[in-house]
This record gives sequence, C-alpha cells and structure tokens, in this order.
Amino acid sequence: MADEFFYGVTLSQAGASVTWDPENKDEYPNNFKLIIKQILLGHDAKENEFNVVEVEAMSLRDPIKIPIAVLKVGETRSIRTDLEFPEAPVTFKLIEGNGPVHIHGQHLPGAVVEEIEDYGEEMEDEILYEEDADEEDDDEANPKKKIKLSNNAKGGGGKAVANAKNSKKK
Repeated sequence: MADEFFYGVTLSQAGASVTWDPENKDEYPNNFKLIIKQILLGHDAKENEFNVVEVEAMSLRDPIKIPIAVLKVGETRSIRTDLEFPEAPVTFKLIEGNGPVHIHGQHLPGAVVEEIEDYGEEMEDEILYEEDADEEDDDEANPKKKIKLSNNAKGGGGKAVANAKNSKKK
C-alpha cells in the first residue's frame, strides 16, 4: 500500500489561514485526498470567545466558503468530523476568535486513493461471485418444483377455484 500521512495545522489568531496544496499535484493530478478527522480548541483559549473555522474548497462547480467548526471554552472544545477534500487547494481560516485551534486528519497521496478504489471494486466482484455460487448450490440441492396453474376459461379467468380443504372450513 502506498503512503498515508498525518495532516495537522494550528490556527492561532483571528485572520490566520493555512492552505493545503500538495507539492506533487502534477505527478498525480486529481488523486490527492485530504480527510479532516478532528478540530479542537487549544488548552489556552480564552473563555467566552467563539472560535470559528471556515474552509474554502472547490465544490462541484465553484469555490465555496463555509464555516466547519464553532468552538467555545466550556461548551464545545472539540468536534469529530469526517470531511473529505478530493481536490486541492483547501484553505482553513480562523474567521473569529484567537484560538489556538488545531485541525488534524490524513493526507492520502494519489496511489492510495487508486488502491482504495481498486480494492472496493475487487470486493464487489468477490461478493457477486459468492452470491452466484450460493444460488447455484441452492438450485442443485433443491430443484424447483413445477407449479401447475389452471385457467377457468368459462368462469371469467382470474377467479380462484376452492379446493376440497378450503370448502370444508365454512
């Protein structure tokens, strides 16, 4: 398996920003992925101060800026996230508060992303193969019985015909 790296940054004053933009983008275009797992407030953050972290990243069509964390001493010191950014650059900015705010997760270079996708496809194929094999085993063990259906042409086809067991219950 290819490399997987820890990613971590600290934003420590209002207006502070950090941009994730891998150096080898040209070598592996569109195969980098940044996954943010946790955002937490530092131990020396000021009380009664909101710390708001905003991210700027590429959406389907245009860049988007949106807050991803609002932290405050005594209320919310950390949040667990599962944010994935498949395209660089990604900019984190402390738009309110003085922090420090720590952001960490994983940086997955191109080969890892490809291997994960390949592994997923292999697992799908393996599951489908096992399901087909199970169905074949069931067919051999329990041959299907032919069911005879009779149409009542004179009685307006589609009416049920009562058998002897059902008619005695009345």
